[in-house]
Amino acid sequence: MTSALQLPYELWLQVFSFLSWKDKLSMRCTCSHFKRLMDESRPVWRGFSVVLKDLSRYNRPFWRSLARRQLTSVYLRAGKKRDLKLLSVWLPLLEALRLDNWRGNDVQGLKRFHFLNRLTLTACSTPLVNLEFLHPLSHQLTQLSLCNVQLTCPASQLLASISQLTRLGSLLLHHDGSLAIPTLRGVLSQLVNLRFLSWTMINYKKLSQDFFRPATGAACHSGSLSKTLSPRMLPGRRTMAAHCSLRDGLNAEAGDASLSLSDLQLLNYDAAVTQEVLQPLANLRSLSVFHLYSVPGPTCHLQTWLTSLQQLCSLSVHGGHPLVAYADFLPSSLLSLTLCVDLQPEDLHVVSFRTPNLQHLHLEPWSSSSNLVRLLPQLFPCLKTLAIRHHHVSDEDFLGLHQLQHLNTLEILDSFYRPDPNDPSLVVYKPTPRLLQLISDLQKLTNHKVRVITSSHRDALTCACI
Repeated sequence: MTSALQLPYELWLQVFSFLSWKDKLSMRCTCSHFKRLMDESRPVWRGFSVVLKDLSRYNRPFWRSLARRQLTSVYLRAGKKRDLKLLSVWLPLLEALRLDNWRGNDVQGLKRFHFLNRLTLTACSTPLVNLEFLHPLSHQLTQLSLCNVQLTCPASQLLASISQLTRLGSLLLHHDGSLAIPTLRGVLSQLVNLRFLSWTMINYKKLSQDFFRPATGAACHSGSLSKTLSPRMLPGRRTMAAHCSLRDGLNAEAGDASLSLSDLQLLNYDAAVTQEVLQPLANLRSLSVFHLYSVPGPTCHLQTWLTSLQQLCSLSVHGGHPLVAYADFLPSSLLSLTLCVDLQPEDLHVVSFRTPNLQHLHLEPWSSSSNLVRLLPQLFPCLKTLAIRHHHVSDEDFLGLHQLQHLNTLEILDSFYRPDPNDPSLVVYKPTPRLLQLISDLQKLTNHKVRVITSSHRDALTCACI
């Protein structure tokens, strides 16, 4: 047989690209040849995030190993001020950084990272007096996440600091309700590149009319244009009619200014809203609503959202009213749907009628899935990806998913079991032999075209709220 040393390194790198992160690390430890080959190949580690804690434990060979891989993403737990200096020395190309349980009140060391564009602060035990540390990054950051961070600065100062991040395309702010921000008008007006927004809604009971409406200079522009195109300069009835039409159009544009926002997440939501409030969200394509209460109030506010946003491509609903309360309002443009709610089999028939082109479905009902999985091939024939629970689903219904001709990815959301019936606290987070056999049988029925996922891997830089 041909030895590993005789095969071209390009072939090995292609093989390594199919491995999980865990398998890559295991393969690296098998021999010095693979260790050198993997450490010196940056594409192998593209997208890899390393989790670090207590940096004094790591020696120089460890840091040299990370430096050779040119890692660009780090998750630092319980970090201190001096840790940022050490990171900047060994990993100067760092692009993404998460600081979890930051122990100091000074984050000025972030200015050392000249390529940093993704920053996440979570569960900081020490309050942040201000956000001045963001100023040196104002032209770098494209993603900012602040989750469970204690802020002692006024809300106005917080918004002013965030508004200076002119390249920001993604903003996440999750808090316990202590921040009183009546409207997002100011910050949305400044962040013209913002596409993704995740916001805590726990302290909102009713959204103001200008909550999403950005400040616009269109009205001032139309006013100045009216002076330029005055009746004296434009005599004649037709010209005046054209002038009035142009003026009215500009005023309408000022009143109907739309945001560039395309993806919106609302955390702990239970706020009343009107269609007028949602007019600036005409460009929204993805909406995720995480309701505050499992037992909602008398009014289903989601109806108003769905009525106003008829161009949605993706919808994710967690908690709140049962599906029957808003199923009739689902827009036909939906291609992706996540339902972690109370629902019945008959509700899926309504969803199928309302969303005939659905391609991605995440179905995690509060009740059992046993009567739902069998309906999916007939109701949603266009599905490409599907996420379901398999407990209490019969083998026949599970294998019936092979009828989904376009399915390429199936995710099992409950790949765990309790080996000892007398000890329910003991849980093994691995697929059971029965599930592994079912997966094998399903792949045979689909000629192995369906990829089955039994364990999901979260991005280490994201918070655990969602």
